[in-house]
Amino acid sequence: MRQIATTIVTLALTLGSPAVAAAQASLSDVLSFLLINRSVVTGDFTRDEAAAAATRDTLVSFVLAELNTLPTASPASGFTYRLDPELGINVRSSTNFGPFFVERSLTIGRRRASFGVAFNDASFDNIDGRALGDGSLVATAGRLVGDSRPFDAETLTLGIRTRAVTVSGHAGITDRLDFNVAVPFLTVSVDGNRIDTYRGTAFAQATANASASGMGDVRLGAKYNALRRGGSGVAVTGEARLPTGDSDNLLGSGEFALAPHVVASLERAGFAVHGDVGYAVGGRSNELQYAGALTIAATNRLTVSTELIGRRLGSGGRLVDLVSAHPSLVGVETIRLTGTDEATTRMQFGAGLRWNVASRWLLNLNLLRPLTTAGLNARWVTSVSLDYALGN
Repeated sequence: MRQIATTIVTLALTLGSPAVAAAQASLSDVLSFLLINRSVVTGDFTRDEAAAAATRDTLVSFVLAELNTLPTASPASGFTYRLDPELGINVRSSTNFGPFFVERSLTIGRRRASFGVAFNDASFDNIDGRALGDGSLVATAGRLVGDSRPFDAETLTLGIRTRAVTVSGHAGITDRLDFNVAVPFLTVSVDGNRIDTYRGTAFAQATANASASGMGDVRLGAKYNALRRGGSGVAVTGEARLPTGDSDNLLGSGEFALAPHVVASLERAGFAVHGDVGYAVGGRSNELQYAGALTIAATNRLTVSTELIGRRLGSGGRLVDLVSAHPSLVGVETIRLTGTDEATTRMQFGAGLRWNVASRWLLNLNLLRPLTTAGLNARWVTSVSLDYALGN
């Protein structure tokens, strides 16, 4: 009991002059400041620092994993054409405008081109199933052995929001070969605070807020339509992600990645089914990527889609609570939030529509919702894009 009393007195003295600090130079620095500068007395600073750094690295990995897969319109244009040998002109190869995120086998057509602008907005509210915005995320805590509730706990409140404007272009080299490019411009904002609650009394420890804007990781892609039967067929695609975004400000991964895919489509009058599977090498983590979509041509000018998007990250990381005995105080144990490097699976469900509003203009509206809790998640991700088709 004497040692426990000593702990309580030490904690009280430590909390007597809480530091309130502001944001640092970059968004990574902001997360470091909020996570690493802890005040709960654990008796093991080295382990505290290591656990906090692992938490920060995992959180940064989560943010970059989501930014690197921000939903943008599929590289296949909504308008697809093929050369009719009897007429000698390009004709529409499908009246179905296709999925929004999932790839389809059809190519845009020889000497055809399109460009698009997409806007995405996501406010992340939970991480690995733990709420971010209500102050319940425990970073470090001390408790007496046998007690379920800590007598001293540092909790985090974090707000992370991303907004992206992606400009894309697609060009048909032949009836079967396409090239595409997508350039995202991102704004990422982080704000948060760390509170130490000792015996029911709260002490502000740190507060930080910052935002960064700039170009993200540029994507270059190609698709070859190997087999085509009307709107059905099989294609192979490849996408390269260039490390053009500032990784310190969470605008890019800082690493090159390459992802080959195989795409299959089956189209019948009024509806189509699409499947897409591939493997990404490089980036923050190698990952298996898979997706499926059902599209229904409600009218000649309106297509409705439902989509399922999945990813299996080889080292996606998880947040865990590490419980250990205090190194010098009997009857006291410490809880630390830390990160582990392990494979994770993430899935999203999307629903939306593609509307031919006028001439060659296509308006796309979509909502994405996570189906799993792994990683960083937003309750909803809204996406709006506008495409325009060129060519004769």
